[in-house]
Amino acid sequence: MTIKIVTDSTCDLPEAIIARYGIAVVPLYINLGERSYLDGVELSRQEFYVRLSAGASFPTTAAPGPESFRQVYQATATEDVTGILSIHVSGSVSATLNNARLGAQEIKQSPVTVFDSEQLSMGTGFLVLTAAKAAAAGRSMAEIIALLEAQILRTHTFAVLDTLEFLRHSGRVSSIAAGLGAILQIKPVFKMYNGQVTFERVRTRKRAVNRLISLIDDLTPLEQAALLHSNAPNRAEALRRQVQHLLPVEDIPLVDISPIVSAHIGPGAVGIACVRTSQKKQ
Repeated sequence: MTIKIVTDSTCDLPEAIIARYGIAVVPLYINLGERSYLDGVELSRQEFYVRLSAGASFPTTAAPGPESFRQVYQATATEDVTGILSIHVSGSVSATLNNARLGAQEIKQSPVTVFDSEQLSMGTGFLVLTAAKAAAAGRSMAEIIALLEAQILRTHTFAVLDTLEFLRHSGRVSSIAAGLGAILQIKPVFKMYNGQVTFERVRTRKRAVNRLISLIDDLTPLEQAALLHSNAPNRAEALRRQVQHLLPVEDIPLVDISPIVSAHIGPGAVGIACVRTSQKKQ
């Protein structure tokens, strides 16, 4: 029995892990000006931020169409594959999941199960990794789904945003709120849990980072974690020093998030994706 894993480019898993487990990745689209690029294929993270700093217009994003998924499933559905598990960014923030379901309808060789991670970035990535490890160990589709459903309830993603402008452009906040936020030094604290996105508005970066640390502390002990940033590695390193005592191991990766996510939250953000243990904090 062989189960293959498919995901999308927002999962932010390192290339080495993608290659090790033979995970297929469907890229989303990042739009800059009049051009559209395949995330991670035609536009790197470095190129994306260079264009932003050069004064490019606000970026937009688009989900891959059903045909993109159909082609990937078709290529994955070889004779020895008994099932395909396709895990994607939360359906609450992207049309990617729905398009994956439409693409799966045309596949006859191997059954395709499309799964909503209810997360983004490494929140999704940790679920993909769990599924890949379980599939490699010979677990059944039902067993893998049960593992993922339990993990979703233990997975959180938090970030301190540097600006409200990208949220304003994506329609998350009004122009008036964004303007007042800049005047008042509002630094939004982004929270993603179980498919729900919420924001806290905190004045000054220092207070926002302290709030972020408090949110992490409330979840300890942690089973997995990755520190996230959008073109802000120095801020991520500073956060690591502040939360090292709360992290499950010393060598926690710093992940420069996909431009797909950064297009909505802006550069300069720093945060964490983490999975708490099933053990309750004493």
